[in-house]
Amino acid sequence: MLVFGATPRLRSAELLDDIRAAYPEAVIVGCSTAGEIEDVAVHDDSLAVTAVAFDHTHVRGSQLPCPDRAASRQVGRMLGELLLADDLAHVLLFSAGLQVNGSDLVRGLSSVLPDGVAVTGGLAGDGQRFEDTCAFIGEPQEDQTVAAIGLYGRKLRVGYASLGGWDPFGPERLITRSEGNVLHELDGRSALGLYKRYLGEYAAELPASALLFPLSLRTPDGGRGIVRTILSIDDDAETMTFAGDVPEGSYARFMKANFERLIDGATDAARTSATAVGSERAELALLISCVGRRMVLKQRVEEEIESVREVLGPEPVLTGFYSYGEISPFTPNARCELHNQTMTITTLAETDGA
Repeated sequence: MLVFGATPRLRSAELLDDIRAAYPEAVIVGCSTAGEIEDVAVHDDSLAVTAVAFDHTHVRGSQLPCPDRAASRQVGRMLGELLLADDLAHVLLFSAGLQVNGSDLVRGLSSVLPDGVAVTGGLAGDGQRFEDTCAFIGEPQEDQTVAAIGLYGRKLRVGYASLGGWDPFGPERLITRSEGNVLHELDGRSALGLYKRYLGEYAAELPASALLFPLSLRTPDGGRGIVRTILSIDDDAETMTFAGDVPEGSYARFMKANFERLIDGATDAARTSATAVGSERAELALLISCVGRRMVLKQRVEEEIESVREVLGPEPVLTGFYSYGEISPFTPNARCELHNQTMTITTLAETDGA
């Protein structure tokens, strides 16, 4: 059972008891959101519940607390070790969204997985409040939890892709001081001060307004850029905390929304994930899009979901949520990354063949 919803709804024992009563043998996994995706509709303050049954694939879940950001890599590694098996085909990962370093979490998990086993998923959301997120198997815990589901079997076909659609502006700047996912300086100057100057009137609405102006990171080796979103700011220390790492020596550039390109990004992600499934038609599509995209698209947010439906056709069930971070390789066979401000799609199908 995939269960995505508003934090108060998820913490309602009565609602989860109803789900368990209806599906007593199911593994229940889910997280809090910044909006729930059900078919081509986007809801708030609801539960999006999807029952998933396989003919040839079995599932196993594990969850661990993540006491602080520094423990993220170790927690990821431990989860991977718990899920390892010869027939492991894919891992779905859902994490608390605030006190976890998503980059380290993904690195730790990926480090113990065999070649060919990818990870997709996302960081839990809490609307635009940034106060209380949860991820869970069974029922939400009080601590910050990371939950992972292993999918096992030789007949499972998985497609995935993660694409954005933001335009860069302003000069590229060198990250001269950072610690993990905490950014101190750009070009030797206060990163927060510089960021506020660029935001102008939006600076008073930080950190929520930062969702409209993410950072694009490029490593010196010229690798593909990763987008990072701010989770919190510290005015006294003049720092910004991001959902994933912002390494020293990387180059950062401010970005802003381009409405049409956001929709195109969702469309292209759907095409790539559908192609990766192969000759089988996708039966389930898990959509995880960033809360920042929702803030930009506003009342037209369902257009990016509708664009996915147009590509995948009427058959697949669509479910998912708006997140504080998306987990996926950019495209099949690429390295798994934590993304921000993308539409990430995982498509699942089973084959009757060998």
